[in-house]
Amino acid sequence: MMHLEQLPPWAALIVALFVVIGATLTLLGGVGLVRLKSFYQRLHAPTLGYSYGTLLIILASMLMFSLLEGRAVVHELMIGIFIMITTPITLLMLGRAALRRDRDRKLGHDEVVPPRNRTEPPIETEDEDETGGPQP
Repeated sequence: MMHLEQLPPWAALIVALFVVIGATLTLLGGVGLVRLKSFYQRLHAPTLGYSYGTLLIILASMLMFSLLEGRAVVHELMIGIFIMITTPITLLMLGRAALRRDRDRKLGHDEVVPPRNRTEPPIETEDEDETGGPQP
């Protein structure tokens, strides 16, 4: 990368700092995902690590290429916005689904969903006759 010689030293230092801190946060998020014990503990580490790590790496990229090209480079923002929005929302939905599953299991709500088989006739109850209406 010969064009990096054109980057001012103060900008190179900031870019390197952002990349190192962002990569460290992302790595810590991945390590937390693997090392933490419960499912609920595992939800927190990737959210912070991936979101803020990605933000710092994208800021470093935007700064570097904006200074090298002499114009504002903002197309990395689409990647950043996508990751900053989808990661926390996805993990929030996973947490809510797990919490509901655990609460239902604790309360004994074993919700059995019957299969959708349209070839079989509907099951008749004792209160209905063959026409589907209530018996007199």
